Amino acid sequence: MSQQVGEVETIFCHETGNDYLVVVTRDGERLFRAKLGLSETSAGPRPAKFRIKRGSSEEPRQPDEFVELARRADRIRISEQTSPEGRKELREMFGGYQLEAKAVRTCRYCASSGRYSPITTETAIKDGQDWICTDCASRELERQLSYVGDVTGAARERLEELMLEVQDLERIVNLLKGRLDPDLTKFDTISATVDEVDPVHVDSLGLHPKLQGMLEDRFDTLLPVQSLAVENGLFDGDDQLVVSATATGKTLVGEMAGIDRVLEGEGKMLFLVPLVALANQKYEDFRDEYGHLVDVSIRVGASRIADSGNQFDPDADVIVGTYEGIDHALRTGKELGDIGTVVIDEVHTLKEEERGHRLDGLISRLKYTTERRAKRRDDYGGAQWIYLSATVGNPEQLAAALESKLIEFEERPVPIERHVTFADGREKVRVENKLVKREFDTESSKGYRGQTIIFTNSRRRCHEISRKLEYAAAPYHAGLDYKRRKTVERKFGDQELAAVVTTAALAAGVDFPASQVIFDSLAMGIEWLSVQEFHQMLGRAGRPDYHDEGKVYLLVEPDCSYHNSMEMTEDEVAFKLLKGEMESVMTHYDEDAAVEETLANVTVGGRAAKGLNDRMLGEVPTKHAIGKLLEYEFIDGFEPTPLGRVVTEHFLEPGEAFALLDGIRKDAHPYDLVADIELRDADL
Repeated sequence: MSQQVGEVETIFCHETGNDYLVVVTRDGERLFRAKLGLSETSAGPRPAKFRIKRGSSEEPRQPDEFVELARRADRIRISEQTSPEGRKELREMFGGYQLEAKAVRTCRYCASSGRYSPITTETAIKDGQDWICTDCASRELERQLSYVGDVTGAARERLEELMLEVQDLERIVNLLKGRLDPDLTKFDTISATVDEVDPVHVDSLGLHPKLQGMLEDRFDTLLPVQSLAVENGLFDGDDQLVVSATATGKTLVGEMAGIDRVLEGEGKMLFLVPLVALANQKYEDFRDEYGHLVDVSIRVGASRIADSGNQFDPDADVIVGTYEGIDHALRTGKELGDIGTVVIDEVHTLKEEERGHRLDGLISRLKYTTERRAKRRDDYGGAQWIYLSATVGNPEQLAAALESKLIEFEERPVPIERHVTFADGREKVRVENKLVKREFDTESSKGYRGQTIIFTNSRRRCHEISRKLEYAAAPYHAGLDYKRRKTVERKFGDQELAAVVTTAALAAGVDFPASQVIFDSLAMGIEWLSVQEFHQMLGRAGRPDYHDEGKVYLLVEPDCSYHNSMEMTEDEVAFKLLKGEMESVMTHYDEDAAVEETLANVTVGGRAAKGLNDRMLGEVPTKHAIGKLLEYEFIDGFEPTPLGRVVTEHFLEPGEAFALLDGIRKDAHPYDLVADIELRDADL
């Protein structure tokens, strides 16, 4: 025994049932564990049994050996988890041998497992009524996480950081159950920033009298981003890339330039957006705002896309369209007339895998078309191009590529608090209900109730959530008719609704003065949100004329994805979006994209196709694409074949085209042939 032990540093005692667990350590390393039993004698409590634990077995020793061990120890410690009666008994026993024993705070889990793990208030984690060490707290957190699914590294790190920060395991576990604890859910605050810009007075603009009078009735001065655009040549015809946060007024930059040129007889205005829903909304807005000054039409239909029943008028002064709607007009040779202004909204779409190359190609084809027409006319100098985006990671590079002036305004008018909490699909609505009620019951210093936009990933979910909220709420998505959407907008504006629930796909077009944004889902359809989309959506929270601050809540379901094609899970995506750098906007081409755009350029430009390819943002392997077009028999020289014309007019990738041809040859039913393609692009 004496050879085993040598000089002992610490004896640690912890109550277990009617006995005591004794742990003997030297230099922090455990030498052995033993079980100690005491009995009452005339001299007080004394050791009655002493057993060394060897794995699952116990080796009996003489009680006097424990006394000898205690006398040679540098210090004797008793766990605070030992009952007051037990601590008193141990102290009396040690005192009988003139030894001092001190009670210390130790980790309950360590003590029960025979480890001496002293802790302090600064290092311990609260677990109910006890305190435990950080290692045991981390293990217990892992155990709790196993109940909610496969929580990923970023979420685990976040939860462990929070646990160490607040030193309370129970609060973290409650967070996993969807409990709202503002100190824990808060991820960060995006501070309010103000750029000093001298406002331009509206009465100094010198626009067409009809537009000038209308603007003077609405404003005294322009907003900062509008003022910057005017000071940098907006009304001199300069092309501009306008990058500014949501709700800072950049859309009016394009409207002022375009409507003024229409009224001055300098060509019509095209206002282009990525989605049918946004085109419908912008068409209605233009008709309401400017319908007494100009004729407004809409072009969203390709051959396989309905245009919502609105008759397209190519002679209209203002044409609102989707990218694909206008591109279809070019690919099919439709005459769009003299174009004076082209506004490309959501220009960061250029980076998207599906739509990016089509927008890149459209810009090239539309520039080619407007420049050719301008050469045949001497009364105006060609189209002015205005590109709008809330979120661009490489604004200088993009502006240079688009041959435009960069107008960048980085003001954030009110601060935004960003929160993350965890909830499964069933719990999310309960959490949303609580957040909506809390916000609507709060009034800002400007006298407005807090209102909420909830973004989710399907129209069905919009209706489900809005039905279950206790306060007045309404779904809002592209499937609703014009009258119903306008009713929702009016009620929200009049503060009759506590919340609107909308699809992420409509995020760019939603213009409600909300103080709070809740992400019920971090997906757009079956795709995860990009950093750009996420920042644009969270930017809807907080308006300077209504609110003191904005709030954003991400409701994250661990180990969740919405489609089997999604590689990441929602908890992974959440922290990628929160920590993510804004992605660079640039178009990338694979073979199918290169073939599709080159075919469209041949269809529109003939022998000019190479020049059209060369002016696109992305690197297009023109020689290879031409070779493929010849191989596929989509072109004959610099003309599309009948097959090539059908392919380009229907925006088909080569694989889709050959699948259709194969089906036709096999007498497949037409519905079976087109169903997949229709469903894929239903929201373009």
